[in-house]
Amino acid sequence: MLLNSFLTYISHEKRYSQHTISSYQTDLGQFETYIQSTFLLSIPEVKHTHIRSYMVDLMESKSSAATINRKISALRSLYKFLLREDKVSQNPMLLVKAPKIPKRLPVFIETQKIDNLLDSSEFFDDSFSSVRDHLVIELLFGTGMRLSELLQLKETDVDAYGGTIKVLGKRNKERIIPINKQLINQLNSYVEAKMVQNFNNNLLNLIVTNTGSAAYPKLIYRIVSSYLSLVSTSDKKSPHVLRHSYATSLLNAGADLNAIKELLGHSSLAATQVYTHNSIERLKTIYKQAHPKA
Repeated sequence: MLLNSFLTYISHEKRYSQHTISSYQTDLGQFETYIQSTFLLSIPEVKHTHIRSYMVDLMESKSSAATINRKISALRSLYKFLLREDKVSQNPMLLVKAPKIPKRLPVFIETQKIDNLLDSSEFFDDSFSSVRDHLVIELLFGTGMRLSELLQLKETDVDAYGGTIKVLGKRNKERIIPINKQLINQLNSYVEAKMVQNFNNNLLNLIVTNTGSAAYPKLIYRIVSSYLSLVSTSDKKSPHVLRHSYATSLLNAGADLNAIKELLGHSSLAATQVYTHNSIERLKTIYKQAHPKA
């Protein structure tokens, strides 16, 4: 009951994305199961020692620091809510410290490789699925949007005349992203191909399956992984890699960091600054390759 109230709160008041809400529901459900089966306690009865025990259990089950931090973040939000609602008298999370996450540079693919993929007639044909797949790669790399944002796109979000696309980001915050002529042409070709299919529905979603239903995460992952495999040997070939590639290419071309922050829909500059490390590593590589004293 308390969990349902909390999920309703983050959905309607905090306006979290459906993806975040689903993650919280899963993580908090696992926590509730653990404390009930291990300590015979309900969520309001939990002390910081029980949460630490839960963290130890996660570590022993080989959960990564990132996974544990995500679960701890969900618990912090939950107990702040319960304190506000007077369901608990003290917040047990105040005495809980999350494990440190080792810093890793965002994985990206060089702009030239993606350009070679998108500009080659070898990889795409005139079939509906191929035109759609081409657009998916173009959109993710050409705008830096998130997977969830791509899945929510409507045809009406595209302003071909103004050369922009409207994206609904985290916390339902809208942002406008400029798009180039090539992407506009690709969008027009896709919409035409979609109309020819005569899908028997009135679905407003821009990206759809071969049968006209709304695209889903696994489909986009499959498309991205399949095509990136043609130009990259990187282990990571997810939609988020294209977002990283978009940001890195902008930075390498001299774009202002604050502008990149706005284009990506980051709430703080700290999240965007990670891309400067990629740029620095690139300069180091160039130096080692080119300087006689390196």
